[in-house]
Amino acid sequence: MSSEPPPPGSGGPPDDDPFKKQPPPGGGTGSPYDPPPASGGGSPYDPPPPSGDRTPPYGSEPPPFGGGPHGQGGGPYPGGGDPYGGGGPYGGDPLAGMPPLADSGKRVLARILDMILVGVVVWLLSWAFGVTEYNMDSNKIEYSKSLGQSLVAAVLYVSYDTVMISKTGQTLGKRLFNHRVANLDNGSTPSVQTSLVRALVLWIPFAFCCACIWTAIAGGWSFFDKPYKQGLHDKAAKTVVVDTG
Repeated sequence: MSSEPPPPGSGGPPDDDPFKKQPPPGGGTGSPYDPPPASGGGSPYDPPPPSGDRTPPYGSEPPPFGGGPHGQGGGPYPGGGDPYGGGGPYGGDPLAGMPPLADSGKRVLARILDMILVGVVVWLLSWAFGVTEYNMDSNKIEYSKSLGQSLVAAVLYVSYDTVMISKTGQTLGKRLFNHRVANLDNGSTPSVQTSLVRALVLWIPFAFCCACIWTAIAGGWSFFDKPYKQGLHDKAAKTVVVDTG
């Protein structure tokens, strides 16, 4: 068996998520504020050669103490050159490299469509299992049936969101409006665990206590949230909704 190391780039399975954020042009992996490499393989801050052009790379004076043209850290911002406090090819901005954030109004329409589609299935299964809570006689309300229908609704809504989002980042409503759920940190499709957390926060209160009031609060939060336009369920799962159209 050959002991030679594998060629670069072949150390793991390929990433088949077409929506995952990619490095900016040039394929760099460092900060965009890192100093460019000097020609010939040396550093622009190495001592000048003993003869020839002795002009420092940044004018007639040596670079400021700290190693960079903008001060300590080599970037235009104090403390390391990163305005967002992180590294990476986008300077730490979570939204860099992603499509634009989805319009909150269209998100509401997509959610209403999903609620109607799943709600029809909930009603049919509740009727089939005899747990529908609707009764023309208000004196004969059976609370066990009400709880049964709430349980059916919770299971179906949570399952629908979890499966659809973890597969493609889209429910049927989101697909119609060209929306997609993405991880805030890297733009990839949320995992099953992340999608489940997002669905539980959105649908459990909806099914058992607050119905449309909670959905309006959780989803409507995106109208006011800055800068990522997240609903409360997005905040819990650390996701955002982007426009792919």
